Amino acid sequence: MTVKRMTRTVGRMAVLAVLVGLAACARNSEDRYIARDVEVLYHLGVDRLNQHQYKLAAAVFDEVERQHPYSPWARQAQLMTAFASYQANEYEDAILAAQRFLTLHPGNKAAPYAYYLIAICHYEQITDVGRDQKVTEDALQALTEVIRRFPETDYARDAQLKLDMTMDHLAGKEMTVGRFYQQQGQYLAAIGRYRTVVEKYQTTSHVPEALHRLVECYTALGVEPEAEQVAAVLGYNFPDSKWYRRSYRLVTGKKVPGGDDSRSLFSRIFSIF
Repeated sequence: MTVKRMTRTVGRMAVLAVLVGLAACARNSEDRYIARDVEVLYHLGVDRLNQHQYKLAAAVFDEVERQHPYSPWARQAQLMTAFASYQANEYEDAILAAQRFLTLHPGNKAAPYAYYLIAICHYEQITDVGRDQKVTEDALQALTEVIRRFPETDYARDAQLKLDMTMDHLAGKEMTVGRFYQQQGQYLAAIGRYRTVVEKYQTTSHVPEALHRLVECYTALGVEPEAEQVAAVLGYNFPDSKWYRRSYRLVTGKKVPGGDDSRSLFSRIFSIF
């Protein structure tokens, strides 16, 4: 168990002790708390959830499962623990709780939500493109899983929107690294990054720039045929893009002609990828 995980566990035990004291409703002050009725304990968790006391709610739902592991309430409490942890931005705990629910109840009707919750936990941890993108890759995988397993659900539809943004984010990371290599004169390394964007993230907003950067790199390396071929692809697919205008000028030394001749130089697709 990690230090962070141990700290969370100790914290939950502490807040649970307070909650138990509040909820005991003992007949006299000397009554000692040992166990609570499952419904009372579960609804205590719901109350804390409704009061936006998410960490406390997660602790109570954990206790439901601990005290009443074979109760139908325990199954629901597992998922509520995941949801409460997510609401508290305790993403690691939320993912673990949802994964445990799926391990124990893979065919449950709430399984689509559990998969979706895992995906959202990864998605909301995506950082800027200047940092390591491991969590973005995890989000990509989890969102894809939701779409694959439950294609006709609202979860899948929302996951598809987030998947598109996740792909765009990963493409942005490749572009950032590619630009760095290009600025350093490491054109072959830059080309590798830009080609990844074009081949792997071809539906993202970064493709026009990636194609133009390839034109720049090939031109810098003195391989004009490759530069012209990439410019042809750029002109065919994105004729109104500023990146095409820049590539056209770079390859021909002229501005893109107007009217029907706007694609006169690059009028066909070259199969280069």
